[in-house]
Order: sequence, then C-alpha cells, then structure tokens
Amino acid sequence: MKSWPRAVWGYVRSAPLTYAWLAVLLVTTIIQRQTHGRKLHDLLVESSTNIHHLETDPLYVLFMSLFWIDGKFWTPYVVLFTLILAPAERWLGQIRWLAVGLISHVLATYISEGLLYLAIDHHLAPEGLVHVRDVGVSYFLAGVGAVLAYRMVRPWRWLYLGAVFVYFGAALVSNVDFTAIGHVSALLIGLCCYPLTRGRVGATPS
Repeated sequence: MKSWPRAVWGYVRSAPLTYAWLAVLLVTTIIQRQTHGRKLHDLLVESSTNIHHLETDPLYVLFMSLFWIDGKFWTPYVVLFTLILAPAERWLGQIRWLAVGLISHVLATYISEGLLYLAIDHHLAPEGLVHVRDVGVSYFLAGVGAVLAYRMVRPWRWLYLGAVFVYFGAALVSNVDFTAIGHVSALLIGLCCYPLTRGRVGATPS
C-alpha cells in the first residue's frame, strides 16, 4: 500500500504542467506580498492584458498575465488547480489541455477588452480603463473547467454546468464589467472546444 506522500507525489507527477505553473504562481505571489503600494500596482499593470498593452505588446502580456494572481492568497489556487486543471491535464493530455486553456484565455481577453474599448469609445466607461490592471488565471481556469464537463456523465454534467453558469452569471448580472464578461465568455469558449475531447477515454457526447 502506498504511503500518502508517495500517492500525492504520484498525482503531482501525473499533471506536471498544472503543478509547475502552480509553483511559479507561488513565487510570484511571494513577490506580490513583499511589494507594496505604487510599486506593486506598476508591477502588475506592466503584465496586464489591458487595451493599451493589447495594442502595443499583446504576446508579452497574454503570456505574462498568466503568472500573477489577482489577489493576495495562493492557497485557493492549490484547490482550484487540483480539482480542475490537474484532472483535465491527465484526461486531455498536455497539448490539448494547453490548447483549451490558451484559446479560452486569449479569446475571452479580447472579447472582454474589446467590449470595454467600445464602452470607452461611446463614453460609457472612464478612459482611464485603457490602462486597467488585468492579470490572473481565471479565464484559463474557466475554459478548462467548462470542457471538463464532457468528462462527466449525465445528469451530473448538467448539474455541474448549471452551478458554474449560475455562479458566473450572477456575478455578471450584479456587476456588468469586463472581468465578468470575460468569465462567461471563457466558459462558452471552453464548451466550444468539445472537438478536442474526442478520442479521450471517458469523453461523453455533447
């Protein structure tokens, strides 16, 4: 019988991208906790996928924004990565997992920031939001979390998706901002990635 440390290590090794990413986030979170005030704000804005950066250096910020968390606490990401990203990586394989996550991250970013640009252009939002702080892994998580539904059998799939859409839909209704729009967009984009689940063991028809 395996000891629990060996079992944990075996699980971590089965999803290397998930846990390597989590380790990087631990380092950057420590940096965030040791940086304060304007210096912290400037550090995060530099890696933000805001309108200005998407126009001037999109590849850099789309990549770098994934290595900072939008908050102070790293431990919730251990839970989310273990419950969502690790099972998806084990199921889809690294290439498909990465494809779903990056497609969701990139498209949801452009949808949310594009709508924000239109709102600014029509004087419905402050012009200063062109330089808004926008970092984090949530669009990647949402997209992968959505595609993971295809691993579930009915009716659990519908219960799972219902709970997810109620959660993010309520956030959108209560506060229509670019982040809430991005989350809902990432969910829908993840569901559209169904073709990437074909041929995987345990995949169920859409």
